[in-house]
Amino acid sequence: MPIEITMPRLSDTMEAGTVIKWNVKEGDFVKSGSVVADIETDKATMEMQCFDDGRMAAILVEAGKQVKVGTPIALVALEGEDLAAVKAGGSATKVPTAPVVVPPAATSSAARPATVTQTETRHGMEGFPTEGEDGPRMRVSPVARRMAEDHGIDIRLVRGSGPGGRVIKRDVEQAIENKSASQASAKSSTIASSQALSVSTGGVQTPSAPLALALPGRDVALTGMRQTIARRLVESKTTIPHYQVTMKFDMDRLIDLRANYNEKLKSSGVKLSVNDFLVRACALAMAEHPYFNASFAGDHVRIHEVVNIGVAISLPEEKGGGLVVGVIKDADHKSLRQISADTKTLAEKARTKGLSVQDMSDATFTISNLGMFGVEHFTAIINPPNSAILACGAAVQQPVVRDGQLVVGTQMQATLSLDHRVIDGAMAAQYLASLKEFIEEPETLVV
Repeated sequence: MPIEITMPRLSDTMEAGTVIKWNVKEGDFVKSGSVVADIETDKATMEMQCFDDGRMAAILVEAGKQVKVGTPIALVALEGEDLAAVKAGGSATKVPTAPVVVPPAATSSAARPATVTQTETRHGMEGFPTEGEDGPRMRVSPVARRMAEDHGIDIRLVRGSGPGGRVIKRDVEQAIENKSASQASAKSSTIASSQALSVSTGGVQTPSAPLALALPGRDVALTGMRQTIARRLVESKTTIPHYQVTMKFDMDRLIDLRANYNEKLKSSGVKLSVNDFLVRACALAMAEHPYFNASFAGDHVRIHEVVNIGVAISLPEEKGGGLVVGVIKDADHKSLRQISADTKTLAEKARTKGLSVQDMSDATFTISNLGMFGVEHFTAIINPPNSAILACGAAVQQPVVRDGQLVVGTQMQATLSLDHRVIDGAMAAQYLASLKEFIEEPETLVV
């Protein structure tokens, strides 16, 4: 009996997942513990293991496709089983057992039953559908069934051209092509009618969705992670009363100290970034101002006992783009070297194999730094359940007044976005004053 691999539930909030990449192909040998695919959840990209020895008989869900948790995505043939038979028969593939009402247009009322119950597909040796208590069962290959489900094709309306009338891949492809042609014709009719209406009324129409969709372009499907990011950003902006406070920081002493340390640490392969100093400074300032390490909880404010700094990491396009937040735990108790090592590990993991749920959990404050890209000033959206996020711009040389003299200095603008339910303006000013002291007297960050 072949083994059915289904989309696993890899987080407590996961409802669907996307196969980012298959690490095996059909016909490959797999062992228990082998990583067969990379799966994108609503929170991270994670590795999926196989728990049986065998050969990959059929890949049912192509890379880039999102399916619900529990959906069959592959079949593994055990020792002695024929790969072609497993792939064609799909004896491990199950379909819902709930009764489905046959559409009125499917066939004549005299020739069809009122309902058809779909059960596990069984195949008779003679190659024809077998009979069950609830009526005939169709013979459908697993690949054809999956394609039909993905494209909204009623498999019962597809005429099979395979052995014994089995519905196979090319039958569904033809049905998809017919459906697309029908939809295109309907869309053209809608657009023509809309344009005719505009001419007949002599009025000026506001472009509608059908007209916009008719313009040349291409659709880019959102990954599961992109959908989660979009949902959380809307949630943040619509439920948290944001406000911003900006302050400039003199960066000359910090930049000089960083250069001095990096020269001494060069032989050890350690290179500190400006962001490492900022993480350390924010963490120490949070220890002094507990409400920056807090979350709004309805009828009370929860002040956390640990300081965990989230660092925004940009993902390459091949990983779906967007931002993820890697978390540096107990940041106020870590040295600059530890913060640097943790940040590099998180960034590398995020851009290659993907962060785990644990890597992205429990941030109490977030830093977003676009200064490395030359951006001088921006505002960021709070990452719930945090109460604040710091947007750091580039350190830029510019004219500054010091001791009554106009000189060239290096300054950075940083903007706090704050949850006004937790932090008011005076508290924000006090936090920034402490942060300014740590940044402009960077020696305090190493003791």
